Amino acid sequence: MLGKMTRATLRAGTKAVVKATRQATAKATRKAAVKRAPPPGARDWISGVSIGPAGARRYHLYRPPGTTKAGRLPLLVMLHGCQQDAKGFALATRMNRIAAREGFCVLYPEQDRLANVQGCWNWYDTRSGRAQGEAAILMAAVDQVVLLYRADAARVAVAGLSAGAGMAALLATRYPERFAAVAMHSGVAPGTAYSTATALGAMRGHRASAPLPSSAAGHALPPLLVIQGALDGVVAQANGRAAAMLWADAAGARAGLPRRVQRGTRHPMTITDFKVKGRLAASLCEVASLGHAWSGGAAGQPFSDAKGPDASRMVWAFVAKQFAAKQLAAK
Repeated sequence: MLGKMTRATLRAGTKAVVKATRQATAKATRKAAVKRAPPPGARDWISGVSIGPAGARRYHLYRPPGTTKAGRLPLLVMLHGCQQDAKGFALATRMNRIAAREGFCVLYPEQDRLANVQGCWNWYDTRSGRAQGEAAILMAAVDQVVLLYRADAARVAVAGLSAGAGMAALLATRYPERFAAVAMHSGVAPGTAYSTATALGAMRGHRASAPLPSSAAGHALPPLLVIQGALDGVVAQANGRAAAMLWADAAGARAGLPRRVQRGTRHPMTITDFKVKGRLAASLCEVASLGHAWSGGAAGQPFSDAKGPDASRMVWAFVAKQFAAKQLAAK
């Protein structure tokens, strides 16, 4: 009788283990499927890998539907912040929705957690060369998209949030001839830090920025849009103005009169343009009541504030204007 009871218990236990294993496997599979699924909406969500001297990085490319047979499309590179990935950044910014309507491609490179445990781009680590190495990998991704997916090499812009903003500025200063415009959201200007320790001080607004050259390899810096939250507790508000001033000084531009703008019930913002001979060198948008988050982003997403003015619309409006100006100048 004891033997029969033991065997029955073991059989029941085995069934319970098998059932629990199946449930855990199904749950993990569903979780992986959700993570790998593309953002919602009409799309071409293409995965790829770019390789440079400092290693490889994954990326995703959003291509609007019905454009595979069209001419070359403009390209906007979107660089996520710390504790984000490509898909999360696409969901928070909803940039794909604008790209589908306006007809441009969006490239979302993704930082490897082996390169930075928090998923941050190493924009600051210029002393070791890691920053320059990652910049080269990102340019390899741009080249790959231009070659394989027929993006327009003459109409490329880059935008980023936080660490992504720092990397966007680094790309624009290292490869100014490759970008028609750059947008920094809640970031630190290049030349303000060169290591992890100095980056922390720079984020708090405790470090001065080194002057930028007026041109690199004979090419002027592309126009800059800065969006900065007044209540940002991660990147001090002073960094936004410092970045805009740095760009303006390099171009010999002067600040115009600040103007206050508010759309509906969204957070108000103060916009200051820096121009030289009527040409825009930089535009600073300081958003009241905005913390360390993408302004006007999707509700419920990390690092996203739905109550702010729509940064994605602002970025594209700024970028499109620079594309048009560049095409006009080329004629």
